[in-house]
Amino acid sequence: MKSTNNDLKINTCYGKISAELLSRLSSIKLLAFDVDGSITDGGIYYDNEHVELKRFNTRDGFGIAALRKENIECAVITGRSANLTVRRMQDLHVEHIVQGEGSKDEALNRICQSLGISTDEVVCFGDDLNDMPMFRIASVCACPCDAHPFIKQYADYVTQNRAGYGAMRELCDLILISKGILNADGGYADERY
Repeated sequence: MKSTNNDLKINTCYGKISAELLSRLSSIKLLAFDVDGSITDGGIYYDNEHVELKRFNTRDGFGIAALRKENIECAVITGRSANLTVRRMQDLHVEHIVQGEGSKDEALNRICQSLGISTDEVVCFGDDLNDMPMFRIASVCACPCDAHPFIKQYADYVTQNRAGYGAMRELCDLILISKGILNADGGYADERY
């Protein structure tokens, strides 16, 4: 972990969060994330007719859509390819979708280059060993609480919520809190709701 245990903590709706981590999140311009086991519960359902199903959480989707509304870019970088991932990302207005990618760091570098941003302005979210290449180059790394133990060792932040059950929403909310868009209690700072 890159954060230290001795720094100032800020009370948030997700408990006490490092002020240093929130400061780093405040400069984020891109959230890059995996799909299976990160924004889904990791389950893949097959029927007898070659149909694949995944479960996406609407609260996680709300968090991603909230980032997009604030002009924070989002990108999917996943090792698997599935049409339903494209469909879900289109619903959330995520324009950068890289599927079937074996080199997630190369994909992340390409996206950053196309957007004209540095990897110092990237937070990545993943759950397993194939996400380590992104972790090595992103400024901030986060994972769900049920991620692989090795990944947890390298995460700057491990969510309280499980993958597919609010973990992504938690990270999105912390990004928005760090930028002053949400209050620490999770409500909008400008009282839009």
